[in-house]
Amino acid sequence: MKKIEHIGIAVNNLEEANKTYKALLGAAHYKTENVESEGVATSFFKIGDSKIELLAATNAESPVAKFIAKRGEGIHHMAFAVDNIEAEIERLKSEGFVLLNDAPKKGADNKLIAFLHPKSSNGVLVELCQEIIPSHNFAEKKNL
Repeated sequence: MKKIEHIGIAVNNLEEANKTYKALLGAAHYKTENVESEGVATSFFKIGDSKIELLAATNAESPVAKFIAKRGEGIHHMAFAVDNIEAEIERLKSEGFVLLNDAPKKGADNKLIAFLHPKSSNGVLVELCQEIIPSHNFAEKKNL
């Protein structure tokens, strides 16, 4: 693990949350993106070397919609940057962590992602993030 990459915050209304966080942080979001595979619309704010990712469900079956229905708005996950997500997945499995996905998938903000089950990390949903580099050819290898 290299650093905390971002903190994900589940919100009901992305437009309203963008206004709130712009006022709170003193800067507008720098990017929005939909991640169809996760059923979310995202918005990113940069704070120093870290980021805040706001997540709003785009359908009632998305994990974020279920999270909000159960717990309400708030911190959804903690994301850590890694150099080699596949090696990190194997390392964490060997340490006894339960992963929600055994192979990385494409996420928002040009990242490969994988999640650890919160039951194996003291109730915190942990996301692993690796920057997608053009020479990686992940999409071709994994048929994304």
